[in-house]
Amino acid sequence: MLVVPNEKKYTVLDLFCGCGGLSLGFEQAGYKVLAGIDVWKDSLVTYQENHKSSKAIEADLMNLAPETVAKEIGTSYVDVIAGGPPCQGFSVAGKRIVDDERNKLYKSFVKMVAYFKPKAFVLENVPNILSMGDGIIKDAIIQDFSDLGYTVTTKVLLASNYGVPQNRRRAVFVGLINDSKFEYPQPTTPIPITTSEAISDLPESTIAEGAPYPGKPQSDYQSAIRKSSNGVYNHEITIHTEQTQRIIAMVPDGGNYKDLPKELQNKRNVHIAWTRLNSQKPSVTIDTGHRHHFHYKYNRNPTVRESARLQSFPDEFVFKCSKTSQLKQVGNAVPPFLAKAIAEQLKKYLNG
Repeated sequence: MLVVPNEKKYTVLDLFCGCGGLSLGFEQAGYKVLAGIDVWKDSLVTYQENHKSSKAIEADLMNLAPETVAKEIGTSYVDVIAGGPPCQGFSVAGKRIVDDERNKLYKSFVKMVAYFKPKAFVLENVPNILSMGDGIIKDAIIQDFSDLGYTVTTKVLLASNYGVPQNRRRAVFVGLINDSKFEYPQPTTPIPITTSEAISDLPESTIAEGAPYPGKPQSDYQSAIRKSSNGVYNHEITIHTEQTQRIIAMVPDGGNYKDLPKELQNKRNVHIAWTRLNSQKPSVTIDTGHRHHFHYKYNRNPTVRESARLQSFPDEFVFKCSKTSQLKQVGNAVPPFLAKAIAEQLKKYLNG
């Protein structure tokens, strides 16, 4: 049964937090994120810069005891545990998940839930986790948490349905300790935000860190995403070779390698190569490499800031470390607007 939420600030522990997209979404929904845990130092530098009231814990979750986490955050209880354990760890044989080293990252998530016994958990992953091994992985995940007393539901959510200008799909598992079945949030954005609505105000060339915006916002999305930011950060362009720029220039807005002359179509042996973003649609999924997707208008890859916009990070969220690292941080992140939609819906159950 759904209950009208009160003003309580529920606490969250973010596992495999990366730079903190999931944490940011929960914060935007009014939660208090106690800590983010990850093994990648670069992502935690960005995490701590942008989540100053949370603790960034650098640790390998495979070898991290829950008791140690409780000591770090000063409590043995949290309301919600959230995170996305890497799916590469799953190994299937016959009709069961093989109990080997590669599965320890996922098992560490289960271990944390077993220790802290939160009111709810949110586990996100790639969509094909639901079909891997003919559903064996999905069934095993549900069983592991059911054994701990959670009622688990799962669904694939499309980020562009929740205000993210990107057609990113994520599988989400939500478990509730109170026997309720989580009903996933209804889409909030019937007309998706387009790529141009997200990034058209950012120029072709590099902008110095913290420099003023070069012009006024050109959409409601841009006005909202600029709010609270004192300038433009992370907008350093990639300088491509003349040959690469010449090839990109042959591809129209929303086009791909099929628009190139036959002799150039196999210059990159990847089916997504030479793909232009479509200015009139949400972006394709932002990945960690950004080598194959190009700006819908300019003959270059999207910058870190443009990619962050397409992930729904506000402009005040500043990414740290090298540009290559920043692009990976953005690509690995959960879109904050998607996380916020889940977190707001979850509040209705936590109050029960």
